[in-house]
Amino acid sequence: MTEARTTIFLVDDDVGVLKALTILFDASGYDVQPFSSPREFLSRHDASLPGCAVFDVSMPGLDGLELQEALTGEHHERPVVFITGVGDIPTSVRAMRAGAVDFLTKPVSDGELLDAVERATRQDAEVRKSRRELESINARLARLSPREREVLTHVVAGRLTKQIAYDLGTVLNTIKVHRGRIMRKLGVSSIADLVRLAERAGIQPPSRLPAGLPDDIEPKTN
Repeated sequence: MTEARTTIFLVDDDVGVLKALTILFDASGYDVQPFSSPREFLSRHDASLPGCAVFDVSMPGLDGLELQEALTGEHHERPVVFITGVGDIPTSVRAMRAGAVDFLTKPVSDGELLDAVERATRQDAEVRKSRRELESINARLARLSPREREVLTHVVAGRLTKQIAYDLGTVLNTIKVHRGRIMRKLGVSSIADLVRLAERAGIQPPSRLPAGLPDDIEPKTN
């Protein structure tokens, strides 16, 4: 039983199988959206709902693998569990390479299928959590001024405060102020956390940096 009712998108052209699996998933605590054809699923699939998909492999029109490809083509990261009456190695390899969570051959036990669905829904939850975290990071990064963003790239490059001041031709205290504002806006309390957050957002250090602060030159402090 899941803690929160997530959705299983079930696609199978066999009405009897569709009904039986709908009852199984519903009894196990999931919301179920059953579809008797791939086209119906594609027209009604709601990517905002957390959960996974369970596809039969052999279906008229689009088969299960083609349906998976169509879903991916629409940029939906829906985890998929395949079930098939006749499994073969090339088909299962193709499915797994395309990102399927599992490839099960009928007759499949209820426990085996539910285990696969649990893994798939857990994967979906992790992806959604990661996406929300990245969206939050990007929203905070959008609050930075262009100069603060520039200073951040130098911090990511591992430059010391005095080196950044020298690189940007400004005074040491100004860089300290920028760095403090950056950390407040991004909600971090250490340089290590700041660097990790920036790397998570894909922020790259400048392609070219000065060789270093000459020994006989100190950055201006005011």
